[in-house]
Amino acid sequence: MAKTVLAVDDSASIRQMVSFTLKSAGYEVIEAVDGQDGLDKAKAKSVNLILTDQNMPRMDGLTLIKNLRGLPQYASTPILMLTTESSDAMKAQGRAAGATGSARGTGLRPRWRPLPGPYGAIPLRTDF
Repeated sequence: MAKTVLAVDDSASIRQMVSFTLKSAGYEVIEAVDGQDGLDKAKAKSVNLILTDQNMPRMDGLTLIKNLRGLPQYASTPILMLTTESSDAMKAQGRAAGATGSARGTGLRPRWRPLPGPYGAIPLRTDF
């Protein structure tokens, strides 16, 4: 059975790019249009990895991460923030919220190192 990834971003083009990339690597992908939609979908179906943008309507990425970490089934699930924000303050806020790591920019770039384990096909920066 394929691992399931929840991709949360208010940009349809980013969601489509992330979804296409992950599906091509054999993952099942659930897309959400903002943090609230992501939280609702994560509650409805368990996922193995969450990729979230920070700046979104209704609920931002940090609030989503905090809410997910409050749910027992997501206490140790990898959660990565995909964001153009790279300030030290944002990194600290991500860590405090419970993010596992971050990917700066708007795309999956080969310069990032792979996340070890069963998620090896997903690029990751761990500069938190």
